[in-house]
Amino acid sequence: MPKVKYYYDSNTLSYKKIKTTKRTVLKYVSVYLLGSALFGFLFILIVSKYFESPKEKSLTRELQNLQMQFTVLNKKMDNAESVLSNIEERDNAIYRIYFDANPISEDKRKAGIGGVNRYKKYDGYDYSNLIKESAKKIDILQKRMIIQSKSLDEITSLASKKEKLLKSIPAIQPINNNNLTRIASGFGYRSDPFTKVLKFHYGMDFTAPRGTPIYASGDGIVKRADSRSSGYGKHIRIDHGYGYTSLYAHLYKYNVKKYQKVKRGDLIGYVGSSGRSNAPHLHYEIFKDKIKINPVNFYYGNLTAKEFDELLKKTSLVNESLD
Repeated sequence: MPKVKYYYDSNTLSYKKIKTTKRTVLKYVSVYLLGSALFGFLFILIVSKYFESPKEKSLTRELQNLQMQFTVLNKKMDNAESVLSNIEERDNAIYRIYFDANPISEDKRKAGIGGVNRYKKYDGYDYSNLIKESAKKIDILQKRMIIQSKSLDEITSLASKKEKLLKSIPAIQPINNNNLTRIASGFGYRSDPFTKVLKFHYGMDFTAPRGTPIYASGDGIVKRADSRSSGYGKHIRIDHGYGYTSLYAHLYKYNVKKYQKVKRGDLIGYVGSSGRSNAPHLHYEIFKDKIKINPVNFYYGNLTAKEFDELLKKTSLVNESLD
């Protein structure tokens, strides 16, 4: 049975029943619902501010984990940068200098990455600066590694060419020391054996018995093996590449043919006295870029320091040449 409420009427000095209308009920219900909604909103606001939901806790842990990974990544990149700097230093100070290549400048190696808005896409996050810094380091390291990789490719190519160059340069005597009678004449002004007039002698004369083996002084290709050059008689010319050519004159006979490839130390012919010659000997010349140069500077391949000093003394004497 519902409770009945009364109020005291002072005019009639009696109690009267309180009549509840629908409007009054609606008013009370509306106030109740509004208050409940307001209380609920304040409760959720307070709870969300001071307490995390399971989903928020999971996202927070994931964000902290990402921050830790970025920190570790930056440390690894710092270590990689240190190793790369060491490689770059050795590349400039050792490898490139040894192979006659210009060092790569610091500015070129560590030049920045172009584009003002290159990292704008990382803005707006809690750790935007950390992400942008990591991305920038990766880009710079990648560029430096590309430059270093190209440099090492160049060094590899230069090393291959250097090895080929060292094998090609005419660097040994064309006749063994134990086969030599003497060094008859060197590079410079000498007395002509036929006219007795002082004239420039453009090669070296090695006296040796007829038939003594003659060896290629460097790798190359035989360009001539004939007697169609005035004064040289039977002679051989070897193109060593890199502007070098060696000439072997007054031969008795050949052991090679035109266009044949030869290696340093290969037997190419035998000592004779053909052409303009007054005794068995080998006349030996070296050309660099078609200019005749002193062969004495190219015997580092098979002479000791003492033998080389003795050779210099002999070739410096102004005596009579044999051709």
